[in-house]
Amino acid sequence: MLAEKIFGQIKLPFTKHTNAWVPFVLTSIRLLKPGGRLAMVIPSEIFHIPHAQSLRRYLAEQCSRILILDPEEIWFDDTLQGTVLLMAEKKCDLLEKSRGVAIVPVKSRDALAGDPEEYFQNAAYTNGVTIEGKWMPVFLSLRERGLLAELKARNDVKKFADIASVDVGIVTGANKFFLVPDATVSEFALQRWAHPMFGRSNHVKGLVYSDSDHAVNKETGLPANFLWFEEELVEKLPQNVRDYLDIGLSQKLHTRFKCRTRKTWYKVPSVYSAPVAMLKRAHHYPRLVLNSADAYTTDTAYRIRPLGINSEALVLGFVNSLTCLTAEMEGRHYGGGVLELVPSEIERLLIPVIKATSAELKAADKRFRDATNDSEFLRMQDALVLGKLGVSRNDQESLHGAWIKLRDRRHRVSSSDEVELAPESV
Repeated sequence: MLAEKIFGQIKLPFTKHTNAWVPFVLTSIRLLKPGGRLAMVIPSEIFHIPHAQSLRRYLAEQCSRILILDPEEIWFDDTLQGTVLLMAEKKCDLLEKSRGVAIVPVKSRDALAGDPEEYFQNAAYTNGVTIEGKWMPVFLSLRERGLLAELKARNDVKKFADIASVDVGIVTGANKFFLVPDATVSEFALQRWAHPMFGRSNHVKGLVYSDSDHAVNKETGLPANFLWFEEELVEKLPQNVRDYLDIGLSQKLHTRFKCRTRKTWYKVPSVYSAPVAMLKRAHHYPRLVLNSADAYTTDTAYRIRPLGINSEALVLGFVNSLTCLTAEMEGRHYGGGVLELVPSEIERLLIPVIKATSAELKAADKRFRDATNDSEFLRMQDALVLGKLGVSRNDQESLHGAWIKLRDRRHRVSSSDEVELAPESV
């Protein structure tokens, strides 16, 4: 593969997840003469996507100045792909110290008429440890980065990995077949094999998934039943179950990768529930859910097990501006402004460690369900969660403002816009 060959020539680690634009930029920088400049329109994911880490490091090593014009809106019609204008100046000598990375937010295309030299000269650059990993910290002010570092050093603020484990949800290989509404269970008399399950945001309305929530999902016709066939020999199953499995065979589900690699295509592995769940993707911010119904979750959610902290405290303490801010910095962004976190990114989130009762979580769950916009609920959480740590109101507002700045950039909306809570589409 040409991309892998390019990485090898530059002696950079290669991953097959790398998109084509990354080796293209690497080669272009490599071909630049000392002191030469490059300008390219590239995806805005350069700031955060893991497979661009080699590129970010190479740019920092090879370039004296890296300037990025970051549009507030998506400039290419009929696409959900955010883009930026990358401008880089190659070092005259590798011993030359790099000034680092500068990001210039631009409101309209009129900014493209500006003199690039003026942009290079007037930009405020950031270097050092701030740009060693993802470049999201560059969007924060010095005060915001300082506050983040101060809180990270506290004993009552932990990385998620220190207080909880993360595992993917159940991989069925065919969610529409194995996750079904009550009507399907009744039609084929599958009650013996049906178990409570959730996996999408419209299944989970609050911070708690209770028996009553599950009952409502079933009543409204949502696919809230997980069909778990543990029998390995189809001959041991009654005819009604075999009739249902025949539908899967007619849809060629047994030929799907996840199903055909099993010993028995319809026997889903790794089936267990966890006390806490977390949906992979979020619109405004991620949240944990106390799984009081002991339901199973699909692989659109993660299974979370607290370590040395009770589940209520973990769930309640998770939603606050500090954790939400680190989620924006650690996660990756997709079309339409969706935020996604993989386990390794979740493990790096900063979590306030607090004590909490079931009554406090129940009250917060009600506030979440009743809230009319995301900022309203998050500010209430800041007062409760960060307030328990003694974080001042001014610092709470600084964290909240920093989160809004990054959230709005992901959504491509103005910070002055009031964004209401809406059902997530993922």
